[in-house]
Amino acid sequence: MTTWLITGCSTGLGRALAEAVLERGWNAVVTARREEAVRDLAAAHPRSALALPLDVTDAEQARAAVRAAHERFGAVDVLVNNAGYGYRSAVEEGEDDAVRALFDTNVHGAVTMAKAVLPGMRERRSGVVVNVSSIGAQLCPPGSGYYAATKLALEGLTGSLRAELAPLGVTAVAVEPGGFRTDFAGRSLNGTSTVIDDYAETVGPRRKENDTVHGTQPGDPAKAAQAIITAVTAAEPPALLLLGTDALSAARDIADRRRAELEEWAELSASTDIDEPGR
Repeated sequence: MTTWLITGCSTGLGRALAEAVLERGWNAVVTARREEAVRDLAAAHPRSALALPLDVTDAEQARAAVRAAHERFGAVDVLVNNAGYGYRSAVEEGEDDAVRALFDTNVHGAVTMAKAVLPGMRERRSGVVVNVSSIGAQLCPPGSGYYAATKLALEGLTGSLRAELAPLGVTAVAVEPGGFRTDFAGRSLNGTSTVIDDYAETVGPRRKENDTVHGTQPGDPAKAAQAIITAVTAAEPPALLLLGTDALSAARDIADRRRAELEEWAELSASTDIDEPGR
């Protein structure tokens, strides 16, 4: 039976995915920083769900969660690195401690979890690591530079990890959701207390106190969960899975603009090679 370990299951996409996995009769290790936030999932599925406290920035707690998963279910077949949060500020406004904490959770926490499950996956020559990114990694909107940077870092790691694992029967998938009806733009969104007036036009509308997106996002977390399951269980899971029509539309537009700019500057780009004698 397939066993999933999902981080950040208290609300939103993580919880929707945990519910979908358990409804299919699979095993799920459901985690959150506060175990009581996911205890109801284990109570509803006492044989197939294991609720654990997990702060992904705590390496020992991460390793303990994986050990508990192996002791209860024998293996972790799918790791979903979903735990994370947003942070709004202009780059110049970013507070050092807050930015480090953001990277510790969104990037280093995912790496810690991957390192904890990969020995077992390599030994069995099977497994999937799913890293939940964001369309923000491509959009890089003003006011979300640090958040976008964490997701770009996560996608870079996922790409290399996928190539490293390919001969071993293990794979890695990056997931880029658009806007989904979760707590991401509400409870899970942090912002700087440093405000520079010169950024009022670009960053101002996106500051947490001015954000009007929460509760109006187009995406359905339950449908996103089913899409992730479909991708993970495919014969060849995708390297990148976009979720939502808004994410798909944005990615297409970005690809078109990047290609146009690439061609515009192609001659200059190609002019930097060493001139070899006789060529």
